[in-house]
Amino acid sequence: MVGSCRTCQNCSNDLENYCSKTVATYSGTDYDGTTTYGGYSNEMVANEHFVVKFPASMPLDSGAPLLCAGITVYSPLKYYGLNKPGTELGVVGLGGLGHLAVKFAKAFGVKVTVISASPGKEEDAVRRLGADSFLISSDADHMQAAMASMDGIVDTVSAVHPIMPLVGLLKSHGKLVMVGAPDRPLELPVFPLIVGRKLIGGSGIGGMKETQEMIDFAAENNIAADIEVIPMDYVNTAMDRLQKGDVRYRFVIDVGNTLSKA
Repeated sequence: MVGSCRTCQNCSNDLENYCSKTVATYSGTDYDGTTTYGGYSNEMVANEHFVVKFPASMPLDSGAPLLCAGITVYSPLKYYGLNKPGTELGVVGLGGLGHLAVKFAKAFGVKVTVISASPGKEEDAVRRLGADSFLISSDADHMQAAMASMDGIVDTVSAVHPIMPLVGLLKSHGKLVMVGAPDRPLELPVFPLIVGRKLIGGSGIGGMKETQEMIDFAAENNIAADIEVIPMDYVNTAMDRLQKGDVRYRFVIDVGNTLSKA
């Protein structure tokens, strides 16, 4: 985001991301009526309140996705109390959001289980990213064995998927936090929430103060996104690959180098 009203209750509590007048970094409408283009701009001017300072040790390319995907998982881990050492956490989906959720959770000292429909991602999850275990969501026996074992789950999947099995993985008083955005409503199982006093919540990015905190924490703990840097003229191909899930785990456009060749 590059703007908010700065006067409402959310803004006053450093939660500009929940302001009803937030201006998105791109494809938003600024207060002067112009459209924001974010990283697709030739040049950009922003109010200093909405600028994040990168520590010297944070690479610009692999650090850039933290401003969206990073804060999207960092904020709910803290808000819902899932950042305490020893917490049993499930991360659903190992993509742009999920791989960062694993990295931040491990830096907090959390025990992480990656839950995925793709068995081929187990090596990445456990051996490279450091997850403690891997659960194949389509394996009924493994899911049954993991019932009532997790304090919380961060669900990063944007495709329509059943959440009843995920609720079953939660201990009593457990929390399922949705950060993915399916394009159709999901079926909500109410009775298991009642008998287990379980919660389903959501979270969207974070305020500017927390975003700066996240960047500083990431730099201190050597956390950055796994990226593939691409030139501007590769964008359409990259979009096609995104539709197929063919990226690990974020594309970053080399805008500076592309423009210097023009």
